[in-house]
Amino acid sequence: NIILQVLESHGVPTVNKVQLGATPVVRGAITSGELDIYPEYTGNGAFFFKDENDAAWKNAQQGYEKVKKLDSEHNKLIWLTPAPANNTWTIAVRQDVAEKNKLTSLADLSRYLQEGGTFKLAASAEFIERADALPAFEKAYGFKLGQDQLLSLAGGDTAVTIKAAAQQTSGVNAAMAYGTDGPVAALGLQTLSDPQGVQPIYAPAPVVRESVLKEYPQMAQWLQPVFASLDAKTLQQLNASIAVEGLDAKKVAADYLKQKGWTK
Repeated sequence: NIILQVLESHGVPTVNKVQLGATPVVRGAITSGELDIYPEYTGNGAFFFKDENDAAWKNAQQGYEKVKKLDSEHNKLIWLTPAPANNTWTIAVRQDVAEKNKLTSLADLSRYLQEGGTFKLAASAEFIERADALPAFEKAYGFKLGQDQLLSLAGGDTAVTIKAAAQQTSGVNAAMAYGTDGPVAALGLQTLSDPQGVQPIYAPAPVVRESVLKEYPQMAQWLQPVFASLDAKTLQQLNASIAVEGLDAKKVAADYLKQKGWTK
């Protein structure tokens, strides 16, 4: 919605395909020329180019440079300025627990667990079992959660896991979350940082077909300040307006752009 409204404000004729579907569908549409521009996460480049083992994906700048180069060479797709946010898998704890025990990172969580701190995590079965999710965090930070410290919830919906922690369902005080999830701050949770870089960095950026960018070369500078403003906190707040308060995504985008002076 943000990309769409910025382009419309500069008189670019647009067709709204925002509800097209999940990543594979949208990705197929842009590579086949059915779409001209869409937002994508840098970390997804690892999967598009079957290159999951390269450490570059765990570094914001290197991951961006890599996907930019590969997509340009293989698909004539141009990556514009990314947002300084990371929508990767993380663990969020209740604010009261975080403040009382000085928890800001996964390293702090490890210390808290070793001291015998009370902890119960709501997560999807996928997050609990997938080698690159919880097991990777446990290995990197030296902790191990027992069955009694886990509540496995059906599906992979972080809105459900975050709600469980907020409501302390079955004694849960932490949740699987994504870095820019709206309900996190809105429901009184705090995401823990990943100083060891266990997860790839998923920074959102506009991706546009080369031919379209040639037609509208100013597009890059129109979108640059907008994406540069979208840090994790801002995205959490915007997402919360939609996911928690139930506001219309189009209106949330319009209000934000207007408030920042990018649209009239």
